[in-house]
Amino acid sequence: MVNITPIEVQGYRFTATHVALPKTNLLVVSNQVGYIMCGALDITLLRETLASRGIIAARAVGVKTMQELLDGKVESCTQAAEALGITPGMAVTEALARIGAAGSNNEQQ
Repeated sequence: MVNITPIEVQGYRFTATHVALPKTNLLVVSNQVGYIMCGALDITLLRETLASRGIIAARAVGVKTMQELLDGKVESCTQAAEALGITPGMAVTEALARIGAAGSNNEQQ
């Protein structure tokens, strides 16, 4: 099952995507700029092999529901996310607000 829902976090619009897979869930909150995902996200791949792409992404581990993801903390992130001030230990909602603000800045340019 795939569930795609628009959500708002600190005044910014995102898309929440939940993919129910056998024995696990794939959880992503995204906008046109970047995303935060459950532990299935391979941050090492994004930081090393795909670093030149400048992908803004972070992950939270140990989450099983969309609410747990939103209530979670950033476990790791890409260099491009760090450039926005996103850091490990930061609340996911704060990291999303930074991604949302970056999206608003892109729309104004």
